[in-house]
This record gives sequence, C-alpha cells and structure tokens, in this order.
Amino acid sequence: MAAELLKIHPQNPEMRKINHVVDVLKNGGIIVYPTDTIYGIGCDLMNRKSIERLCQIMNIKPQKLDLSFICNDLSHISEFVRRLDTPVFKVLKKALPGPFTFILESSSRVPKILDVNKKTVGIRIPDHAIPRIIVEHLQNPLITTSIKDDDQIKAYTTDPEEIYEDFKHKVDVVIDGGIGGNVPSTVVDCTGDDFSIIRQGLGDFDQYL
Repeated sequence: MAAELLKIHPQNPEMRKINHVVDVLKNGGIIVYPTDTIYGIGCDLMNRKSIERLCQIMNIKPQKLDLSFICNDLSHISEFVRRLDTPVFKVLKKALPGPFTFILESSSRVPKILDVNKKTVGIRIPDHAIPRIIVEHLQNPLITTSIKDDDQIKAYTTDPEEIYEDFKHKVDVVIDGGIGGNVPSTVVDCTGDDFSIIRQGLGDFDQYL
C-alpha cells in the first residue's frame, strides 16, 4: 500500500493530523518529515522493529548506524545522555532549538539499538514546530537520518512531493510541511575537552560560544 502524503501547516500544525502521525509511529510506522534544515526520515526510538526497517530502507548496516535523535526540549535530552556539564548545557541552551546536531555521551537508558551499543548519540532539537510537537506527543525521541538525493549535483531533495515519489512504497507517511532546505545541520562534538565541529552546515556555532 502506498504511503500517505499528509500536508501539515509548518507554523501551526493541526493536532488531528499530528495525533494521526503519532499513532502511525506507535504502531511501528516510518515517517518522512520536515525540519529547520532538510527533510528527515525516522521512527520511534523505542520500537526495534521500526529501526530494523529504517536501516533496510536507508541501506544502513546496524553497526554503521549513527544514532541521531530528535528531542523536543533540553529536559528531554537529559534522559538520553550521560551528563551535561555546565559549560555544555549553557551552550545548548543558547543554540537550541536550532540547526545543530550535538554529539554527546549516551546514557544507560539509550537502548542497545539492534544489539549495537553506541557510546555517543547525536541530539537535535530542530527549530520547527512539526517534529517537535510529534516528539512531544509520542513521548519518545525520533531516531532519524537525512533524506539524500541520488543526484550528484543536488545532495538533498527539498520538494516533499518529489520525496513522496521516491519513498511512497517504503514508508507510511510523508509529511508535506512545505519546501525544505538543502543544507544539513552543523554537527558539533561535545565529548572532548572542547567543542569540535565535525560538519559545517546551516548555523554559525561560534556565536554561541
């Protein structure tokens, strides 16, 4: 059965539609959704079968799975990372919500995804209402990865209708939240003695130091 293409208002998401998406996720579904950077694909972090399916869709081996979570606020983050030192917490408080992925040491609560115990996780709180409200009502993070294009010139697909054509037989819901961006998040490693930018994307991290 083909996926559902669901148009949701990016600033004022309709709760009836959000609740529908949450039900899909709770039942093991995979969704494509907008963020403040590029479109992502994800599922409920606590549903192992969904994660296995996500790996198959994206052709990712579990051992190579880089965990990136969508959370809805800083208190949510604290459940899944080992500790937030004061300097790190202060920076996260200033930079989030925003176009950053922060690499942090994972807590014991993080499930051993597909029997692979990852010591670090990437945490995102996007500055976009749709994914944050979904996560708030799901009450679990979304485990997520980016939607990439096969086109050598265009790295990321921005049109949700194009994304739908690519994924309509692979996922359960594609959320149309408008045209997405084509620059990914800036990835910042917080596990060392200092902040280290692993990937420069959207957002100027230096302004938060």
